[in-house]
Amino acid sequence: MPLRVAVTDLDALRERCDTAVVRAVRNTSEFEDGAIIPSGAWKPLTAAAGRALAAPPHTSPATLVEVVKLPAPTGADLEGLAKPLGDEQAQYLGQALAEPGMTTTTNNYQDGRLIGLHLDNWDKLGYAGRPGARRRLALNLGPGNRYIILGALDAQAVCRAVHPRNYARRSPHTDDYRAYVAAGHRLACIRVRISPGEGYLAPTEYLLHDGSTQGVNLPSAIAFWLGRWPRGTLPPAI
Repeated sequence: MPLRVAVTDLDALRERCDTAVVRAVRNTSEFEDGAIIPSGAWKPLTAAAGRALAAPPHTSPATLVEVVKLPAPTGADLEGLAKPLGDEQAQYLGQALAEPGMTTTTNNYQDGRLIGLHLDNWDKLGYAGRPGARRRLALNLGPGNRYIILGALDAQAVCRAVHPRNYARRSPHTDDYRAYVAAGHRLACIRVRISPGEGYLAPTEYLLHDGSTQGVNLPSAIAFWLGRWPRGTLPPAI
């Protein structure tokens, strides 16, 4: 399924959401060669586009994006924060700090270059199983706002387009998206503002994504978990 967002208030979604297309980056020291990032020409989300993003009631929780409110952490240990929030088996992944003004935030630990928009692969699932991967829960610890950027086209659709003869035997990968864009296909994305104390649940092994602090004046730390949360388990922020 393409990108779908749980929405209780369309105006609230539009107030914090913009849309753009992605582009490939070549021959820079900041990004991996071939990385794909937003074009930078962000436009406000129209009412029609917002309605198209809004998830129908039957949308599987495993492929759904939710922008949520989270309880304030007590103490320095975040590991157990998510366990009482709907999945006792939630796995804590740690924290990451982003400086202000970053187009995307995830780097390649081997050489420090940014990888751009990407797919996660914690559950190491193939084509057929990819929609059943765990979702990522993220909590913005502040002090600044930040964004989650999400690609509009799911990993299965891109895998089919790039590997039409053997897609069913493959495991969707970031490289599929890079090849898709390099072949001249248009790929849209959205960014959603996440304030301190808010978070998101997103199928990051099924949708292209990354964080961003573009246009933000303060750094922000973010904490991550993996798990399986039914739709509506956490209070919505939009």
